[in-house]
Amino acid sequence: MNNSEAHNQRIAKLTFASIYPMYLAKIEKKGRTEEELLQVIAWLTSFDHAKLQELIKENATFETFFQQASLNPNAHLITGVICGYRVEEIENTLTQQIRYLDKLVDELAKGRKMEKILRGS
Repeated sequence: MNNSEAHNQRIAKLTFASIYPMYLAKIEKKGRTEEELLQVIAWLTSFDHAKLQELIKENATFETFFQQASLNPNAHLITGVICGYRVEEIENTLTQQIRYLDKLVDELAKGRKMEKILRGS
């Protein structure tokens, strides 16, 4: 992952609607369900299914998506490597939040137990 400001701006402008089907395909290929994906997203962002559908319909960017989110107070417990970088060491707040979501989706796809993914909550 490139830590440049240009990279951070590019990732901020990606739409959640364009990435969500990729998340879904990734986890379904590994035998997980959309309900589990929605549970993981809800844990991180506090968005219910209706709010997610609204953001998808609006073509909300990740910047808008995370501006409207109420990040889980335990999100800082998400650690590990994503795209070759430690999530907890990413300096740009928005990029870190996006990578938190990526990391949770990866854990779901890898078959990790839901109580571990949701950091004991």
